[in-house]
Amino acid sequence: MRETLVETGVTYTLELGGKFYIVEHVPARVCQETGEQFFAPETVERIQSLIKGQQKPARMVETPVYEYS
Repeated sequence: MRETLVETGVTYTLELGGKFYIVEHVPARVCQETGEQFFAPETVERIQSLIKGQQKPARMVETPVYEYS
């Protein structure tokens, strides 16, 4: 099987310290067969800087949480 990667923008989500973070329009290479996302090191550094920094988010969203039981 040959992997085919395409350059595109994705939505990156992260849970950290009991909070969820969403970063939109993140440049990534995405495998068309598996959907796996690959990020350049500088992209990862930028994401970390956004989340750890004091920059105001573009917007806030409220998210419901359910328990599967």
